[in-house]
Amino acid sequence: MTPAVCLAILCLGVASATHSPDPSLNSEWQNWKIKYEKNYSLEEEGQKRAVWEENMKLIKQHNVDYDQGKNAFTMEMNAFGDMTGEEFRKMMIDIPVPNVRRKKSIQQRIVSNLPKFVDWRRRGYVTSVKRQGRCNSCWAFSVAGAIEGQMFRKTGRLVSLSPQNLVDCSRPEGNHGCHMGSTYYALEYVYKNGGLEAEATYPYEEREGHCRYHPHRSAARVRGFSIVPRSEKALMHAVATIGPISVGIDAGHESFRFYKGGIYYEPNCSNDNINHSVLLVGYGYEGRESDGRKYWLIKNSHGERWGMNGYMKIARDRNNHCAIATYAIYPIV
Repeated sequence: MTPAVCLAILCLGVASATHSPDPSLNSEWQNWKIKYEKNYSLEEEGQKRAVWEENMKLIKQHNVDYDQGKNAFTMEMNAFGDMTGEEFRKMMIDIPVPNVRRKKSIQQRIVSNLPKFVDWRRRGYVTSVKRQGRCNSCWAFSVAGAIEGQMFRKTGRLVSLSPQNLVDCSRPEGNHGCHMGSTYYALEYVYKNGGLEAEATYPYEEREGHCRYHPHRSAARVRGFSIVPRSEKALMHAVATIGPISVGIDAGHESFRFYKGGIYYEPNCSNDNINHSVLLVGYGYEGRESDGRKYWLIKNSHGERWGMNGYMKIARDRNNHCAIATYAIYPIV
């Protein structure tokens, strides 16, 4: 046995020995493993339990602060509980968005008499919540959702489109499968390629593979796409008058990972950095409009067990919170 291997084993033993599981959490730990079908080797169990307990402490303290009125949203333990923040960011949301020419941005006249509440789910524009799994494909789900909404607007038929088609086939435009991707390049692929298949004919696999797109199975076509000017007022106008919009956000925080409900406001959230793509499906406010509790309603791709059955409310008109208006784009069908 080499000295390096001996040292690794020794370090593992020290790490395991330094963490003594909290017996009061035994029941919650076992129930969580059953709920999310978690199975670990003997070597993994201690390390994963330690990470899970640290995350549980963070969540419970946050919710105590919520009860004391210190924040406006709650958190809960979910499927990401055994991951460190670094692991989560690496496997779920490190999706760099390239700089694109803003000439495709359409400067539309902003009208003032927009509705105070918009929720495109209620009008049939939005398909069920999906789960991207361990593939960095949030950009593909975001684009598929935006096209789904516009196709429904045009045809009156709501069809789940294929993120896998985008993951496998948009490499020539600049995307890299499960490693990283851009909503801009994804829409460019659909525009140049002439179509996108439905989920039913090109199902999601949580991994990248060979492009298997067949034009005769295309379920949606795109004539072009536009970038929304970088302002919350312009974004509000786009959502109200066009439909669901693909947006980028800063989601690199534990508070985002374990979000449960309420209006999300994270003091450390950037108003410029983007590392995750979601679908913006509406906006509104809680209480009285004068209270200032305004929100954007987004559809995530982390499954129905995350957040509000897969959705989140992000603070609106709070200095472009979490970069919600920094990079918004929609298809023209």
